[in-house]
Amino acid sequence: MADKRKSPPPASTTQHSLIKRQRHDDGSASDAHKQIAIASSNDGSNKGLVRTVKRTSSLSSPILGLTGAHGQEILDVRFSPDGATIAAAAADRTISIWNTYGNNENIGQLLGHSKAVTCLCFSTTTPGTLYSGSADGTLISWSLKTGEKQRRLRGHRGIVNSIASTRSGTEILVSGGDDGRVMLWDPQDKQALDVLNVGYPVTAVAFSDDASQVYVGGLDNDIHIYDLSRKQIVFSLRGHLDTITSIALSPSGSHLLSTSFDDTLRIWDVRPFAPEPAPGAENAANPRLHRTLRGTTFGGFENLLVKAGWSSDGEKVVAGGADRTCTIWDVESSAILYKLPGHRGTCTAAAYHPKEPIVVSCSTDMTILLGEIDP
Repeated sequence: MADKRKSPPPASTTQHSLIKRQRHDDGSASDAHKQIAIASSNDGSNKGLVRTVKRTSSLSSPILGLTGAHGQEILDVRFSPDGATIAAAAADRTISIWNTYGNNENIGQLLGHSKAVTCLCFSTTTPGTLYSGSADGTLISWSLKTGEKQRRLRGHRGIVNSIASTRSGTEILVSGGDDGRVMLWDPQDKQALDVLNVGYPVTAVAFSDDASQVYVGGLDNDIHIYDLSRKQIVFSLRGHLDTITSIALSPSGSHLLSTSFDDTLRIWDVRPFAPEPAPGAENAANPRLHRTLRGTTFGGFENLLVKAGWSSDGEKVVAGGADRTCTIWDVESSAILYKLPGHRGTCTAAAYHPKEPIVVSCSTDMTILLGEIDP
């Protein structure tokens, strides 16, 4: 997928550090995003400002724009497991760290990759630890308490497109890249635990709930489930008509969300024994296909790997898009619940807050948007 990444300018430094960055705005939403209205009396005089939207979250404002930290496209954004922190990865080789609440300060910038930072994931077992993948072919483990690089993991021979961690137990990382490799890592060890040679660029990876399997998506349009003990494909999910751009496992571990350049999101049943489809059902050809969601575009002229995610209750999914919006669907009805505008470029990634009705999105316009929605 080397042609799907823009090459950043030569790095001016190879050192890593946590640098205090200042907000370029006043800490609140822009005038266009303030959801307020003027209450007028019968004589037309203004009585004051009255909110038109009932607040549903602990954000300081219903919609917030976080700007000024990046000079190139933002490619991924994630909430920390406790929801108190936001991390964003950009083509300018940096990762910005923000407070979710209060004045939403940009509390630092992580420097260490020599090319675009393409993907992120937070540790599920060690609070304050963040992992990143980059076009420089490496992964880095970061301490957010100190802003220092803990370890650099080398092994990929091309762009790292996706990174994920196990949900519980001993933490293991999985990464996939343009070199056709799926690599397994102990983040405390510089050497890879294992390597799966897929044979074509890998664009998305994720662990099963019990970490016994790895889901792999790439240029062949399919999602393959590898049994790690046997290093073999146990079954495949077929239905997408173009390259997979992201995959994400539901909170319950029973369903997998995938996005593709074919402009669809698909929900797959990945339980050990998927139920048989009803006669004549849409998913008769693939009984594991649970839902197909439409209403946005992922390709665009940039061909960026747009990322999507689940709500904490597993009832909704959110995704960015080349149409510059952040879209939220109800899984069971397949209906679009929200189409959130605000970005001026492709919305490259979106994620749900782990505890509150808040979504975060990022874009090629170098901005991050935070918004509260109905529970």
